[in-house]
Amino acid sequence: MDLRVAPLGVQSQAVDKLREAIVSGHFQPGQRLVEAELCRLLGISRGSVREALRRLEGERLVIITPNRGPSVTELSWEEAAQIYEVRALLEGEAAALAARRATEVQRTAMAGALAAFDTAVADDDALSRIHATARFYDLMLAACGNGVIEEVLRGLHARINLLRSRSMSRQGRAPQSAREMRAILDAVQARAPAAARKAALLHVQAACAAAKEAMAERQVA
Repeated sequence: MDLRVAPLGVQSQAVDKLREAIVSGHFQPGQRLVEAELCRLLGISRGSVREALRRLEGERLVIITPNRGPSVTELSWEEAAQIYEVRALLEGEAAALAARRATEVQRTAMAGALAAFDTAVADDDALSRIHATARFYDLMLAACGNGVIEEVLRGLHARINLLRSRSMSRQGRAPQSAREMRAILDAVQARAPAAARKAALLHVQAACAAAKEAMAERQVA
């Protein structure tokens, strides 16, 4: 995995690269992140690495422990379950609002994001699946028109993507996820709020079950 960054926008690139490495599983939960090694991999200074790690600590992807240094956060199932509870509440409402408020341009953009997800599933490209899913939900949140819902879910964005990576690691989960998101999109395009809410809830519930199985398997291993 190529983690080196270009000189322009070093700080934001370093954060993006490290975030992707964590979400994709390149760095495992609980793994120590050695600053000297990250400097070598990223090709940047120790100060830039430390700032990037601090930003990821703010996203709850990294934990910095005194006398031990930074490591990848180990997300407990209890915390994961709470995140899924919040998602079920807010994404269901966001989908219903998007069904009422989405413009033609926004519906078309959501369809494009889902098409990108389908391509990633066909290519078995895990990182592209995460990016396409995040894009689909970003567009839905923008279309819902509720800034508070959008703000709360964006605050969970990094951890949601981490959980998505785990849930979609399950055999057959990615194609099923595509069908579930298609149901959300179909309801939004049909301007059917109740159907959109139901589809969004079913999607979160299925993702939660898959993530729980994946995390249990990781603990056994």
